[in-house]
Amino acid sequence: MLAGVTVFAAAGDTMLSHGMKQTGNISIHHLEGVVAAVLNPWVAAGIVLLLAFFASYMNALSWADLTYVLPATSLGYVLLALIARFVLHEHVSPVRWLGIALISGGVGFVAGGPALTTHPHPDTQDRAEPESASSRSLVS
Repeated sequence: MLAGVTVFAAAGDTMLSHGMKQTGNISIHHLEGVVAAVLNPWVAAGIVLLLAFFASYMNALSWADLTYVLPATSLGYVLLALIARFVLHEHVSPVRWLGIALISGGVGFVAGGPALTTHPHPDTQDRAEPESASSRSLVS
Protein backbone atom coordinates (compact mmCIF):
# COMPACT_ATOMS: atom_id res chain seq x y z
CA MET A 1 0.00 0.00 0.00
CA LEU A 2 2.87 2.39 0.73
CA ALA A 3 4.21 1.78 -2.77
CA GLY A 4 0.84 2.92 -4.15
CA VAL A 5 1.05 6.10 -2.10
CA THR A 6 4.51 6.80 -3.46
CA VAL A 7 3.73 6.00 -7.10
CA PHE A 8 0.38 7.82 -7.20
CA ALA A 9 1.95 10.95 -5.66
CA ALA A 10 4.93 11.01 -8.02
CA ALA A 11 2.86 10.30 -11.13
CA GLY A 12 0.17 12.79 -10.14
CA ASP A 13 2.67 15.55 -9.38
CA THR A 14 4.49 14.86 -12.65
CA MET A 15 1.33 15.09 -14.76
CA LEU A 16 0.15 18.16 -12.88
CA SER A 17 3.51 19.86 -13.46
CA HIS A 18 3.53 18.98 -17.16
CA GLY A 19 -0.03 20.24 -17.62
CA MET A 20 0.59 23.47 -15.74
CA LYS A 21 3.63 24.21 -17.89
CA GLN A 22 1.32 23.89 -20.92
CA THR A 23 -1.38 26.04 -19.30
CA GLY A 24 0.87 28.84 -18.11
CA ASN A 25 0.40 31.19 -15.19
CA ILE A 26 -2.97 31.22 -13.48
CA SER A 27 -4.45 33.43 -10.80
CA ILE A 28 -7.13 32.59 -8.28
CA HIS A 29 -8.64 35.98 -9.13
CA HIS A 30 -9.31 34.85 -12.71
CA LEU A 31 -11.46 31.74 -12.40
CA GLU A 32 -11.64 31.14 -16.15
CA GLY A 33 -7.89 30.49 -16.15
CA VAL A 34 -8.27 28.03 -13.26
CA VAL A 35 -11.10 26.21 -15.06
CA ALA A 36 -9.05 26.07 -18.27
CA ALA A 37 -6.15 24.60 -16.30
CA VAL A 38 -8.34 21.92 -14.71
CA LEU A 39 -9.70 21.00 -18.15
CA ASN A 40 -6.18 20.38 -19.48
CA PRO A 41 -5.94 16.58 -19.86
CA TRP A 42 -2.55 16.40 -18.09
CA VAL A 43 -3.81 18.47 -15.16
CA ALA A 44 -7.02 16.43 -14.95
CA ALA A 45 -5.05 13.15 -14.99
CA GLY A 46 -2.74 14.55 -12.32
CA ILE A 47 -5.70 15.46 -10.14
CA VAL A 48 -7.17 11.95 -10.52
CA LEU A 49 -3.84 10.36 -9.58
CA LEU A 50 -3.48 12.70 -6.60
CA LEU A 51 -6.97 11.65 -5.47
CA ALA A 52 -5.78 8.03 -5.72
CA PHE A 53 -2.73 9.05 -3.67
CA PHE A 54 -4.99 10.54 -1.01
CA ALA A 55 -7.15 7.40 -0.86
CA SER A 56 -4.04 5.20 -0.56
CA TYR A 57 -2.61 7.51 2.09
CA MET A 58 -5.82 7.32 4.13
CA ASN A 59 -5.75 3.53 3.83
CA ALA A 60 -2.14 3.37 5.03
CA LEU A 61 -2.94 5.62 8.00
CA SER A 62 -5.77 3.27 8.94
CA TRP A 63 -3.31 0.47 9.74
CA ALA A 64 -0.05 2.26 10.54
CA ASP A 65 1.18 5.22 12.56
CA LEU A 66 1.74 8.59 10.88
CA THR A 67 5.34 8.51 12.10
CA TYR A 68 5.81 5.36 9.98
CA VAL A 69 3.70 6.23 6.93
CA LEU A 70 4.97 9.74 6.24
CA PRO A 71 8.69 8.94 6.27
CA ALA A 72 8.15 5.70 4.34
CA THR A 73 6.32 7.57 1.59
CA SER A 74 9.11 10.14 1.38
CA LEU A 75 10.92 7.74 -0.92
CA GLY A 76 8.69 9.41 -3.46
CA TYR A 77 11.18 12.28 -3.41
CA VAL A 78 13.71 9.99 -5.06
CA LEU A 79 11.21 8.81 -7.65
CA LEU A 80 10.01 12.36 -8.28
CA ALA A 81 13.55 13.68 -8.72
CA LEU A 82 14.32 10.92 -11.24
CA ILE A 83 11.12 11.65 -13.17
CA ALA A 84 11.76 15.40 -13.07
CA ARG A 85 15.30 14.91 -14.36
CA PHE A 86 14.73 12.30 -17.05
CA VAL A 87 11.09 12.80 -18.13
CA LEU A 88 10.46 16.52 -17.56
CA HIS A 89 14.12 17.38 -18.32
CA GLU A 90 14.43 19.62 -15.27
CA HIS A 91 17.78 20.48 -13.75
CA VAL A 92 18.26 18.83 -10.35
CA SER A 93 21.21 20.43 -8.58
CA PRO A 94 23.79 18.42 -6.64
CA VAL A 95 22.53 20.01 -3.41
CA ARG A 96 19.03 18.66 -4.11
CA TRP A 97 20.46 15.19 -4.83
CA LEU A 98 22.31 15.39 -1.50
CA GLY A 99 19.09 16.33 0.28
CA ILE A 100 17.28 13.43 -1.37
CA ALA A 101 20.07 11.07 -0.26
CA LEU A 102 19.76 12.33 3.33
CA ILE A 103 15.99 11.81 3.26
CA SER A 104 16.48 8.29 1.92
CA GLY A 105 18.95 7.52 4.70
CA GLY A 106 16.45 8.70 7.29
CA VAL A 107 13.79 6.46 5.79
CA GLY A 108 16.07 3.52 6.51
CA PHE A 109 15.97 4.32 10.22
CA VAL A 110 12.19 4.60 10.25
CA ALA A 111 11.62 1.45 8.19
CA GLY A 112 13.46 -0.59 10.83
CA GLY A 113 10.79 0.15 13.44
CA PRO A 114 7.27 -1.18 13.82
CA ALA A 115 4.53 0.11 11.54
CA LEU A 116 2.09 0.41 14.43
CA THR A 117 2.83 1.15 18.02
CA THR A 118 0.65 -0.79 20.40
CA HIS A 119 -1.55 0.82 22.97
CA PRO A 120 -3.72 -1.05 25.43
CA HIS A 121 -7.35 -0.97 24.43
CA PRO A 122 -9.54 0.76 27.05
CA ASP A 123 -11.78 -2.32 27.34
CA THR A 124 -8.86 -4.61 28.20
CA GLN A 125 -7.25 -2.47 30.90
CA ASP A 126 -7.67 -3.62 34.47
CA ARG A 127 -10.47 -1.71 36.01
CA ALA A 128 -9.84 -0.19 39.42
CA GLU A 129 -11.63 -1.87 42.25
CA PRO A 130 -14.40 0.28 43.72
CA GLU A 131 -13.43 1.99 46.91
CA SER A 132 -14.73 0.51 50.11
CA ALA A 133 -17.07 2.57 52.27
CA SER A 134 -14.44 2.89 54.99
CA SER A 135 -11.84 4.38 52.64
CA ARG A 136 -14.15 7.03 51.22
CA SER A 137 -14.43 10.35 52.91
CA LEU A 138 -17.88 11.75 53.28
CA VAL A 139 -18.37 15.29 52.22
CA SER A 140 -21.34 17.01 53.81
